[in-house]
Parts: sequence; C-alpha cells; structure tokens
Amino acid sequence: MLYFIFLLFAFIAELIDGGIGMGYGVSLTTMLLSIGVGTAMSSAVVHFSEVFTSLVSGSSHFRIGNFDKKIFKFLAIPGIIGGVFGAYVAVRAQNLFFLRPAISFVLLFLGFLIIVKFLNKNDPLKHTYDVPRIRKLMPLGFIAAFIDAIGGGGWGPITTPTLIAGNGDPKKTIGSVNAAEFFITLSISATFLLSLRAIDWKIVFPLLLGGIIAAPIAALLTNKLPEKIVGISVGISIIILSLRTILISFGILS
Repeated sequence: MLYFIFLLFAFIAELIDGGIGMGYGVSLTTMLLSIGVGTAMSSAVVHFSEVFTSLVSGSSHFRIGNFDKKIFKFLAIPGIIGGVFGAYVAVRAQNLFFLRPAISFVLLFLGFLIIVKFLNKNDPLKHTYDVPRIRKLMPLGFIAAFIDAIGGGGWGPITTPTLIAGNGDPKKTIGSVNAAEFFITLSISATFLLSLRAIDWKIVFPLLLGGIIAAPIAALLTNKLPEKIVGISVGISIIILSLRTILISFGILS
C-alpha cells in the first residue's frame, strides 16, 4: 500500500511539474522526509526517478514545439556542473539547508511578479516574448542545479519563474526547462550512485512509474492551455511552495 501511495503521489507531482515546469522534486522530497527517509537518500531516489520522467517529459514537450534550443543548451551545460557539485555537497555536508528560506523569499517575490505580469496581458496572442541572454541563463542553470541536488528539488521552481518573470514565453520555458532537467538529474544521480553506499531502489521504482505515466499527459495539457493561465498557474504554485518552505524553516509548520 505504501508503494502504491508513492506511485500515486509521483503521478500527481509529475502531472503538475510537466504542466507548469515545477513541483516534482520538491513535492516528493517533502513526502519522503515526512516519513523518515534521510535527506541525502530522499534527494537520491527522487533524482533517480527523475532521470526517466524528465526524459519522457522533455521529449513530449519537444515533439509538440514547447522548446527553445538556446534556453535548453545554456541551462543544461552549467546545470550539469552545478548538479554534480551539489550532489557531492549533499552527501558530505548535509547541514546547508539554511539556504532554503533565503531562496524561498526570492521565489515568493518572483511568484507575485509573474502573476501581476500575466494579469496585465489582455491579449497574449499579440504579446512578444524575450529570449533570455546567455549571461543570465548560465549562472541560473548552475545555481538551480546546485540547490536542486542539495534539497531534492529546486530546478523547476528556480529556473521557470525566473525566466517567465523576465518576459520569457511560458510554454517554451516550461518545455526547455523540462528537457534540460534530464541531463541535470542524470549527472546528479550518477554522483549519488558513486557517493552513497546504498540506494533504496524499492522507493525509486514506484516514483519512476507514476512519473512516466503522467509526463506525456502533462505536456499535452501545457500545449492546450492558454499562456495566461499557464503563467498565472506558475505564479500561484511558486508562492504556495515558497510560503510552505518559509513556514517550515521558522517552525510554524512541521
């Protein structure tokens, strides 16, 4: 029954993640920590499952046109480096989670900014989106992957709202972030495999299966929904996740 719950939760998490570009890692890591799984192990099993779910999700977005080569390339390359470094730190020094509340305050601001931007777009069909610059993409990819490896989630919640808040196309941003995530999770998982003595594969399998089933469905939902709805959904989601992290950090929630 516990493994069925893992599968169901992974399905829901990937449906959200593939649809709005965030939520899979953060949601599943929170669930695993709440039942007593260690921090490094939680991050490891979530990333092992994400290798496959991100491959299916990224491929699905690519096939239906939710993809920008520049965003993908200049997030993925520095992200691989940041992910490897973050996974190593997660295993060797697991006390760096004071970073979470500080980052969450920044994300909270971005969430409100995104909602304001998309509420003011009366005719999204006539809106021209900007392509982010390389000097913005590369440090963003490194930092997001580093934090993702340490905390078991953060790639989507950091990259997606940052790019959309900077006037990026929400659909292409979500698709490109999901495509790059495959290479990030692969590098993080390889580092965990070499660093941790044992991986709980019994947890990995139901997470993997639930995510794979949901990934292509989520990509189709993103393509069908109006950009305004997608953008506002991203904003609301990041506000909820950020507030929860902040409240937990200050002991208000457990």
